[in-house]
Amino acid sequence: MSLTRQDTAIPGVWLLAPQVHGDERGFFMQTYQTREYAAAGMDRVFVQDNLSRSRRDTVRGLHYQLRHPQAKLVSVLRGAVLDVVVDIRQGSPTFGRFVAVELSEENRRQLYIPEGFAHGFRVLSDVADFHYKCTDFYAPGDEYGVLWNDPDLGIAWGGIAAPVVSAKDRQLPRLAEVPPEHLPAY
Repeated sequence: MSLTRQDTAIPGVWLLAPQVHGDERGFFMQTYQTREYAAAGMDRVFVQDNLSRSRRDTVRGLHYQLRHPQAKLVSVLRGAVLDVVVDIRQGSPTFGRFVAVELSEENRRQLYIPEGFAHGFRVLSDVADFHYKCTDFYAPGDEYGVLWNDPDLGIAWGGIAAPVVSAKDRQLPRLAEVPPEHLPAY
């Protein structure tokens, strides 16, 4: 198999490392191949790919959809990010816990995020191109989120002096303030 899977501190959230074939010309890797990923335990159908470009110290998130939940396979094509997922599933033994990993064009790692998690990232490089595959379509009106710097979560974003955060993301509630009906079930 040309893909390795590493479990994280939260069951179901996986760090993936596709095999990279390099020589003097550069490199080649498969960023997704149904059989390989199914053999690693991720037998999912992805229906939408997204690409965002952001500048240094941009923070996006922590976002999720409730009625149209999305599992995601995320990676960085250019630059580097600190990628963060928070378990927001009511009744989960890891509720309120997070996983944070660096994804970059250098390490070429991917993170698999199942449904029921809030997701966001911070750009560590001058510019980052962030790619994500989703198992459900974006659904306007089904957008929810948790405040990126919720002190109860204790996410170490790396000491951002001047974070670039959208007005919408600055207004998101802390996890403790999200009404139970706006959280996914475990």
